[in-house]
Amino acid sequence: MTTQGKFTVSCQNCGLNELCIPHALSDTEINEVDAIVKRGKPLHRGDYLYSAGENFDSLYAVRSGSLKVFTIDDEGEEQVIGFYLPGEILGMDAIHSGEHISSARAMETSSVCEIPYDQIEDLSSNIRSLHVHMYKLLSREIRVDHELQMLLAKKTAEEKIGAFLMNLSMRYEQRRLSSTRFRLPMARSDIGNYLGLAVETVSRIFTRLQTQGVLKVEGKEVEILDRRALCDVAHISERHG
Repeated sequence: MTTQGKFTVSCQNCGLNELCIPHALSDTEINEVDAIVKRGKPLHRGDYLYSAGENFDSLYAVRSGSLKVFTIDDEGEEQVIGFYLPGEILGMDAIHSGEHISSARAMETSSVCEIPYDQIEDLSSNIRSLHVHMYKLLSREIRVDHELQMLLAKKTAEEKIGAFLMNLSMRYEQRRLSSTRFRLPMARSDIGNYLGLAVETVSRIFTRLQTQGVLKVEGKEVEILDRRALCDVAHISERHG
């Protein structure tokens, strides 16, 4: 257990622990996990958590703030491949190769929990529920990749934007935050990069959805005024969203 300022930070008192660790762990087992977790200084906007090509040693759980994960293509252009919110785990794509194949950078002031992979692997071999949870995390990573492919396969720019916003809505709801009013931590250019759209197209669609009464947009603050209409734009069901 470590401290930051006047506050004690631990897995036990973290409001996101149900997203990171399995419910079935006993207090003793949670303390065992807590003992290996490293909590460093906050990352500031633009700071790298890790870079492509670096050795893989740890997984990272976002505790506050948000990060984007990206690669650099052959032309030296950045390609955004994911955005990570509190409670989500980064770095799993490096387990197989032993080195990071992408880079992670803070989009705002953020804090992360570093989980040394060798130590969590050893713990999971002795704690069955943790072992199962690790497989669930890997499965979730595969699902996220699948959802990205489905998102990019959307035919129109409106569908892509609608599905992107509904995905964020669902993720905020999982954190017991508002699913209809939230902040977009990423720049419009990052959204466009992620969805394969020009930034002008992203801005134009946000404006159109606002004019139609589907959204209310003020800078990075977004309010979904008509959830059903947004689902129709995305061509997804409300239950799926």
